[in-house]
Amino acid sequence: MTDPWVALEPGADPAERLRVLRRAHESFTAAGTVARPVRSVVADSWRRSARARVSPEGFEASVELTDGELGSYRAEHPLARVMPLCRELMGTYASDGEHLLAVCDAHGRLLWVEGHAATRQRAGRMNFVPGARWAESAMGTNAPGTAVAVDRPVQVFAAEHFMRRVQPWTCAAAPVHDPRTGRLLGAIDITGGDGLAHPHSLAFVQAVARAAELQLAASAPRPATGDTVELTALGRDEALLLAHGRKVRLSRRHSEIVVLLARHPEGLSGDELLCALYEDESVTPVTLRAELARLRRVLGPELLRSRPYRLAARVESDVALVERRLAAGSVTAAVAAYSGPLLPASQAPAVARLRRRLADELRAALVTRRDPDLLSDWAHSPWGEDDFAVWRALAAVRPTPPVLARLAELDGALTSAAPDFP
Repeated sequence: MTDPWVALEPGADPAERLRVLRRAHESFTAAGTVARPVRSVVADSWRRSARARVSPEGFEASVELTDGELGSYRAEHPLARVMPLCRELMGTYASDGEHLLAVCDAHGRLLWVEGHAATRQRAGRMNFVPGARWAESAMGTNAPGTAVAVDRPVQVFAAEHFMRRVQPWTCAAAPVHDPRTGRLLGAIDITGGDGLAHPHSLAFVQAVARAAELQLAASAPRPATGDTVELTALGRDEALLLAHGRKVRLSRRHSEIVVLLARHPEGLSGDELLCALYEDESVTPVTLRAELARLRRVLGPELLRSRPYRLAARVESDVALVERRLAAGSVTAAVAAYSGPLLPASQAPAVARLRRRLADELRAALVTRRDPDLLSDWAHSPWGEDDFAVWRALAAVRPTPPVLARLAELDGALTSAAPDFP
């Protein structure tokens, strides 16, 4: 097979491949072993699904966004701007071919599901509907969920789906990114019968995703006269800054400085920055001035000012976006915007405090909200897999054996790590 992301190579017999895949799926669910000809992308996805404790006998997806919340979330989502284009390019193809056009966000939540009426009705029986969560951690291997998990276009054929209830379907999906920042926005998917198990369907959905990115680039609002710079610092050690149409990947130290200056538009003195950045009190102001001089060469003197040190532009950051959504009580939207801890490798005292505070506020909101799907998303993320408070809250609202087992593991680890007092 020349393309590992395509389900069936030209000339393959779909019926024979289906029989082989069913045997392979039975073998994996029984013994955890994967045999040929299961593609590596599918085998890896099956393993992730099993680690997330997805049951192959699961029945239907959970609907996480309903009615008004779904409407407001969709209206604010960047992919709303490209839905007319998606309908124009894929709508007739989906309706005439008895397929569905689906668009999900970066967390695998379906935002739009449109197409052939009878096919929509059948898909609705497993909650393949707007607002439902089709992330791999919830529904196992499936094209939209796997596409956002691996950030690659992917096709999933029949028994390659992890959950047996989904195996009558075949789908192809491609991720869509913000053309300015490169941030994953979600995925565009085509879902239907075995007729989609053809390289053309994957190529088609990839082309639509690229067209959507071009449309997003063309429709992006132009910077105001005073200029607004965009800062992306969640879930990455090196922040990304978009300024004056130029995308800059900052070094780790420069990332810390820009994050702190973005928090303080009024500016910071050299002494304040020194305390905020360095635990070691022996670091001299000369060291900091040299770092700031290098940063000024990267950003330009028109953006980085001194006396006090400040950014001469309004900064729109992903950190501030999460904070605003939390303040407004939009917990689902806040979690969707949170792509990981702030500069996770940073040991700068002020950055570490901000990182902890943001995570603590999100955690508290999740525990208070008691939404099992949101709690599960956090618990199965890289930053939440050891989060005892979230696993305990999840166990209270979804006390399944895998959740209770993981909670017991964490409880045991905490108990053994506790100091022994005489």
